[in-house]
Amino acid sequence: MRSFAISERLLPIKHALGHPLRYLQPYQLLEKPNMKPNNIIEPGLLPNEADFSDEFFQQFTLRNDKQPLRLSDTITKDYQFPTLYGNVTCAIGVFLCDYDKAQAMLPHPKMKPVAMPKGRALVTFSCYEYQKVRGVAPYNEIAMTIPVMIDPSVNVPVLPMIMDGLFKKFGYYVFHMPVTSLENRIRGNDIWGLPKVVDTIDININNDTSKTVATDEQGNQYFSLSVPTSGKSTAFDVQSNIYSKLNNKLLQSPTQFKANFNVTKHMDRLWKTGGDDPSVLTIGKGPYGDMLRNLNIEPQPFQFRYAAHMNACFDLPNEHYQAPFAFTG
Repeated sequence: MRSFAISERLLPIKHALGHPLRYLQPYQLLEKPNMKPNNIIEPGLLPNEADFSDEFFQQFTLRNDKQPLRLSDTITKDYQFPTLYGNVTCAIGVFLCDYDKAQAMLPHPKMKPVAMPKGRALVTFSCYEYQKVRGVAPYNEIAMTIPVMIDPSVNVPVLPMIMDGLFKKFGYYVFHMPVTSLENRIRGNDIWGLPKVVDTIDININNDTSKTVATDEQGNQYFSLSVPTSGKSTAFDVQSNIYSKLNNKLLQSPTQFKANFNVTKHMDRLWKTGGDDPSVLTIGKGPYGDMLRNLNIEPQPFQFRYAAHMNACFDLPNEHYQAPFAFTG
């Protein structure tokens, strides 16, 4: 699922990945979101409220969290929520994988991957260029998720994916989330318990294809996804839930997005296995590559979606949500 840089003074701080922070002049903006890791933590919120006048954003009442978030020894920020995202480019690939391997990725046995035929589950890769983020510098992100049902009485195959509004226990569990911004790695880890790491994420469009490549800090190019920018134009205005684990609690966090997506479906994959590798998904080396390989992901895509301009929001965890189970240990 993009990064500016602003700062006021030089401080000898090192971030969690062990690299020194560097500083630019106040509100110095990079012309284009930086695909390399942005390890700059700025002392203030980006003053870009005027960029969020679209009707989509007017439905939300912004509020602060119970307390500001500490980002370093010297910097805290009092963000407003939900976080608003404007003019987002979004490329999504949905693939089939081994059901038991997907189940093993989930933090509790009562969380169930949405069942697909032939002993399979789904894994989704959502690649974002967040060109406008309210109060925050732009950055790039990849949400790697497993569609799940939370403690279902019956794990109905397929239907939660196409009729998700009827399945209140449906949502997405994030198992890996590379970002290009240290600030947003901290936000994701500390507010939502999301497994964000700071990586290099390159997103480029060539010959009607959006290609996303993730490289870890050791230089391992461990993920590459090519998504066609063409397809059947389909309007989406979707509300869903993201599930994550923080402080031994299951969190449910609302998300919403609206855009016209170009969609390419391969519904025959429901009943087929095997076939030629179309070389749209490449899993490379390194620990994150090993993690992805362990899911036994089929190389043939189930669905692609691409939107050049998407508006979205992501809210604080639902404080009224009560998980139907508890974590132990």
